[in-house]
Amino acid sequence: MLKYTGHPIVDVGAAAIAAFANKRRLEDVNEDDLQSMADYIAKRYVINPLKSFLNVAFPNSGYTQPAFDKDPQRRVDYVKRVTAGHAAHSPTTTETCVFTGAPATAIAFSDKEGFPLGRAFRQHIPMVTGEDVINFHPSGDAGVPVSGLAMLCIQAFPLGCAKCGGKLLAVHSDNPVLTMRFARKFLQNNLKQVDLAIAAGSSKLPEVGSAKTTLIATFIEIEQDRIDEQEDGRPCSVTAYHMSNSGQSNPLDRNPPLEIYHLPSELIIFLSMVQQPIYKAAWDAIRQRAWQTSKPKKQKKGEAAAATASDAIEEDGPKRNYLYEDLFRLPQDAALFIRRYFLRMPIRNAAEDDPRRGYSLKRDAELVSWALTQLFLEKVMRMNPNRITQIKTLADGLAQYIHDENDEPFFRNFYTAQKYGYGYLRNLLIRLDFNRLKKNQAPLNKFESFLEVFGETDSQGWTQWKLAHDLVLIRMIERLYELRWIQDHPEAMPDDLPEMSEEQKKAD
Repeated sequence: MLKYTGHPIVDVGAAAIAAFANKRRLEDVNEDDLQSMADYIAKRYVINPLKSFLNVAFPNSGYTQPAFDKDPQRRVDYVKRVTAGHAAHSPTTTETCVFTGAPATAIAFSDKEGFPLGRAFRQHIPMVTGEDVINFHPSGDAGVPVSGLAMLCIQAFPLGCAKCGGKLLAVHSDNPVLTMRFARKFLQNNLKQVDLAIAAGSSKLPEVGSAKTTLIATFIEIEQDRIDEQEDGRPCSVTAYHMSNSGQSNPLDRNPPLEIYHLPSELIIFLSMVQQPIYKAAWDAIRQRAWQTSKPKKQKKGEAAAATASDAIEEDGPKRNYLYEDLFRLPQDAALFIRRYFLRMPIRNAAEDDPRRGYSLKRDAELVSWALTQLFLEKVMRMNPNRITQIKTLADGLAQYIHDENDEPFFRNFYTAQKYGYGYLRNLLIRLDFNRLKKNQAPLNKFESFLEVFGETDSQGWTQWKLAHDLVLIRMIERLYELRWIQDHPEAMPDDLPEMSEEQKKAD
């Protein structure tokens, strides 16, 4: 009876119905399951906390209309209209549902006269136009024809979403299994929070946190469940809709009613693979240190200067994970992502509750992982495998040289090479090989491998030597840490890597 349509609102609602009935597939949902969802809507949507929650998706609907508070029967009648059309015996019209292709239901959704049966509007379907807006419909024929089954899915839609930032987060994928798993996770949390709110006498449901953080954190939970259940995955992409139905009065509004986040298949594969044992420990350590910290409380005027630690910290609320948030800047900011999280370079001017301002390679050397970096290069950046091999070979050779010769000055000079530019780095490596030749030792750099590592250019023809330097440094740090040279020479590593000045960048 239920099937995916390709429309995120209908599909997420259908998945929520199936999850509510503890069914793993839409095809397993029966008439009793549909009626169970209709009964839950009739019971819970008309009272808080869900009535308050539904202002995001269905403002001015019969669920939330304040005028109906004095006439509860009107609210009951509204619920019947939007949930009853799913039954097999329900009458239909000659019009076709825009979502499913089935006949539209012969139910009057509008209280106003003159609209055809089965036509729905903004109060029934998020993100469409209202009853009085006719200029976006052919010949002014307002409304969207919809089947009773599709209408029930749309009403169930909010239960399959997470509430983030005053809006709904709906997740849709070209893999229907993933759509179902997201809807199930969000539904389970919503039902739990509804029960807790009712028990506590609360009229609102809590926010779950940042939309981007929630999306990634939930996906990681889903992937862990899949691994635990020994189910096979498949390449897919994910699109998330962070939305409300309130509209946008100002085109310059910084909180628009709809924001779309896309996770391409490359990133989905990467996030899936970091759950494997070879990467998981390193990944977990990095992501755990990317959670937003608590902000110190601002003291009011006249307040005592001294304060206890408990007084100085605000109550824990929804947090964001900056690693998760920065995943949405990929692949365009991949080099910066590597530098920030895999090489532990700080953001000195970050906010007080941003943990990245305290990153330090000197303190976090144990977090540096070439295996995790290589996975990122392969799956996200699609770097040439031969170049990855050449980078690792060069880094291993330099690390072994530093360890064997205890050449602390070379390490410091290579570490800070980006401060002085590409010419400085090139000459540093040339001098190293020149000194080795004088000792009858083989050079560590070869012409072809040097070009492979440092001579790569981007689509605009700019060399990517700084990225290559960071990658060589990552592997060097890891290898020297394994050899315990880093632990024995803590003074050799500066606090952080200095950036090049604007004049140096132009000269380079």
